[in-house]
Amino acid sequence: MNWGMLGAGLVMGIAAMGSAIGIGIAGQSAIGAWKRCYQANKAAPFLLVVFAGAPLTQTIYGFLLMNTLKAAAVGADTMTQLFYLGLGLACGLSMCMSAVSQGKAGAAGSDALAETGKGFTNYIMVVGLCETIALFSMVFGMIA
Repeated sequence: MNWGMLGAGLVMGIAAMGSAIGIGIAGQSAIGAWKRCYQANKAAPFLLVVFAGAPLTQTIYGFLLMNTLKAAAVGADTMTQLFYLGLGLACGLSMCMSAVSQGKAGAAGSDALAETGKGFTNYIMVVGLCETIALFSMVFGMIA
């Protein structure tokens, strides 16, 4: 049993779960915002798709780190494998939470942009801040 390979699988799976949850949260808000625009006979901003799709990137980061961990785990001793297991679990969870918080920030951005038609740059900056945690997790995991 190579515990490092389990860590590689966990980072991908947990990051993807976070992406799914975050996309669901942001997507529900975007759909609700579009509905309100249609009811008010306002143009529905297509930019809300950016907020809804933003959490998808954590799956990509999980995939990239998974490939790094898979390559590193081959032939590793037991203690190193256990380290990779812990690293995969911790990085996967941080990417997951990044995606969930990004979905929540995207939901608020969708609501605000559809209501006012203003502030996209400000809202996307907050979404990007949530993204940064996943990027740090991926890069620091690759360095470790």
